[in-house]
Amino acid sequence: MTTVSDWTLTDVGERFAPLAARLRAEEADGDGRWAAGGDWPGLGALAALFGLTCFERELLGLCAAVELDPSLAAACADAHGDPSRAHASFALALRHLAEPHWSALSPGGPLRHWRLLEVDPQPTLVTGRLTIDERILHFLLGVHHLDAKLDCVIGEYDGERRLAPSQAMVVQRLGGELQLRREAGQWPLLALVGRSSDAKGAVAAAICEREGWRLRQIRAASLPMSPRELGELRRRWEREAALSGSALLIDADDCELDQATATRLAQFAARLEAVLIVQCTAPLAAVAAGHEVLVDRPTAVERSELWRAALGDRTGELDGTVQRVAQQFDLDLAAVSAASEAALLESAGGGSLEGALWQACRERSRPALDDLAQRIDSVARWDELVLPAGQLSTLREIVAQVRRRATVYDDWGFAGKGSRGLGISALFSGVSGTGKTMAAEVLAAELELDLYRIDLSSVVSKYIGETEKNLRQVFDAADAGGAILLFDEADALFGKRTEVKDSHDRYANIEVSYLLQRMEAYRGLAILTTNLKDGVDPAFLRRLRFVVTFPFPDAAARQEIWRLIFPSAVPRQNLDLSALARLNVSGGNIRNIALGAAFLAADSEEPVRMAHLLRAARSEYGKLERPLSASEIGGWA
Repeated sequence: MTTVSDWTLTDVGERFAPLAARLRAEEADGDGRWAAGGDWPGLGALAALFGLTCFERELLGLCAAVELDPSLAAACADAHGDPSRAHASFALALRHLAEPHWSALSPGGPLRHWRLLEVDPQPTLVTGRLTIDERILHFLLGVHHLDAKLDCVIGEYDGERRLAPSQAMVVQRLGGELQLRREAGQWPLLALVGRSSDAKGAVAAAICEREGWRLRQIRAASLPMSPRELGELRRRWEREAALSGSALLIDADDCELDQATATRLAQFAARLEAVLIVQCTAPLAAVAAGHEVLVDRPTAVERSELWRAALGDRTGELDGTVQRVAQQFDLDLAAVSAASEAALLESAGGGSLEGALWQACRERSRPALDDLAQRIDSVARWDELVLPAGQLSTLREIVAQVRRRATVYDDWGFAGKGSRGLGISALFSGVSGTGKTMAAEVLAAELELDLYRIDLSSVVSKYIGETEKNLRQVFDAADAGGAILLFDEADALFGKRTEVKDSHDRYANIEVSYLLQRMEAYRGLAILTTNLKDGVDPAFLRRLRFVVTFPFPDAAARQEIWRLIFPSAVPRQNLDLSALARLNVSGGNIRNIALGAAFLAADSEEPVRMAHLLRAARSEYGKLERPLSASEIGGWA
């Protein structure tokens, strides 16, 4: 068997000598081209990008030539004395290439560090197969594509590219920052923070276009869990970024919800030697060393111009609605375009453009919040709400403030005095069934806004920091449409905590303060409900704009509720409303009794009578674990 020590390698030497001579000549000329069934425009570029020595450059050329020249591959097989070993080896390189050095094959050398070559150490490291990486071979030949081992998780950026003027100014300001970082030899690391993924993506795309980078993207959740795989991804991306002049955009908008993902992102970003842009809804520790930039949706003034441009000649039909829509719905460019198109299509048959536009905006504000809260169809109206005059007056005052907040805050300049306290918040207190949720429905219907109910008992978490994260999700998602938020069961969070006895009490105060802080800054209406107003710390009450107490209905109020409770289509016979008003229950219980009686009557194919209401009342009182007294049913049972 032929061994390394007694190789004559005549055939290989004869075939490789011209190749080696050309490689060395091109090294001196610097043109990086060699013809063997085609051109290699990328060899000189590879040497410059990855700092290859003359020997490493020739070794890479040898491996490429063996792939492309069958006669050279055959000569290698003859030299190895084995037809199956038609490949380059380190032994061949050491014998025939200029200035050979052993470090060329070390794991830390550029050939292996950047995965330019693959090494098979069988049977030995010196005689084993050396194979050029497929991505590198294509690069040498001038064929450019994403590394096949990356394209399963990394793709071309295909998002929004249009910018509002305020967003274009962000891109302009960043130009100088990036220039300073490059001059200091630092890799640019940008954190684009804001609520709109489209806006952040458009800013990232504009930055890359300005700097001449190709933008690719990956979701933070797609980062490998294994440290080894994460390191391999980082190394391959660094190589790809150098080959294609690319920047990477990591979508981490939901990263804060998963600590494991946030940790992987931090590990990936900390050692990456390439341009990295991270988009996130809140600052992340993973990019603390980078430059943090706030990117928001277009301003209200910009949105007005966007609406006018999108609606074109039909803008004149709206008579001031454009400004109202722009102030109410905090939409980005893509949503404005989609809503305008939908409204124009809906109104093409002669319908109201104003109504169609408002509805289209509501629909495009819903998706993010629909996954976090329960949307309530608001069907209740003012004439169905049975409350004392004082409470009704306060509710109408809430409507007026929500409807006119843009005039007072923006046009009259109150927002310029500071953002604190501009949110419209209210506390609805009263026992169950007194009309708190119905009142919220009435407000939503009057304002033509969506109403979402959030159960605070499910939002509050025993884990430190989780409650704030849950609340942040809700408020961030609701901001786009200014929906009415109804935080039910506020007793789960509020309470008299004037004395801090342990760390749990101290942290509960933080949670309450965070909720009130977000309510004060929220651009819509936020409502808290509680069954026990006396259980709420007065210090918290002072931070709420409105406090409305829903009293237990007296006999007159109950009679009015009974008068309104049945829809007009329900058949009724001989109902005594004054007698029914003696049932000492709230409006919610009255509704349950009326509904139960309607089912009993329908099953008997009869109109609703007092007998049906008595049976339904007994059932409702049984749920309440209360006896039905003679004074309540005397005279009609």
